[in-house]
Amino acid sequence: MTHLDGPGDDQANGPFDGPEATALEIADAVENLTDLWSAAAHDATLRLSPHQLRALRALQVTPGLNLTALAECLDIGLPTASRLCDRLEAAGLLDRSFHPRKRREVQLMLTAAGQEVLGEVAGRRARALAVALGVMEPADRDALRRGLRALLGARRAGPSPSRRPDPG
Repeated sequence: MTHLDGPGDDQANGPFDGPEATALEIADAVENLTDLWSAAAHDATLRLSPHQLRALRALQVTPGLNLTALAECLDIGLPTASRLCDRLEAAGLLDRSFHPRKRREVQLMLTAAGQEVLGEVAGRRARALAVALGVMEPADRDALRRGLRALLGARRAGPSPSRRPDPG
């Protein structure tokens, strides 16, 4: 369906050079990278599900989230988030504590073990990606870096797509 990994040149070629065609190619590449990403995480000492890793990462980025905020961040239901946190707490990766100013609210914080697991997974992922990048020509790596920066910049500057389709 896409031609990112096929023969060809870097020139625009008619109907295959628009945003939709490029989006399909990038989606293909992301799917391939997701496999690499998941395999690296799966090989970590402590095997965690993608949801568990996302939860830990969310708490690393925003320490002290409450359960509702974490559920919203992960786009999962409150009961699912609660069970997820139960498992992470039982594994010693997160702590729950009462909010110092809001007595009815519980804060979620990573433990040192949770930080360590995230560090290990990040290291494994970076090494796996470095292997793939090491095969590339330096000019191609630079072009990829520039393209990714441009994509992220455009995403930050432009409208944010809705997570869920409009039911109307």
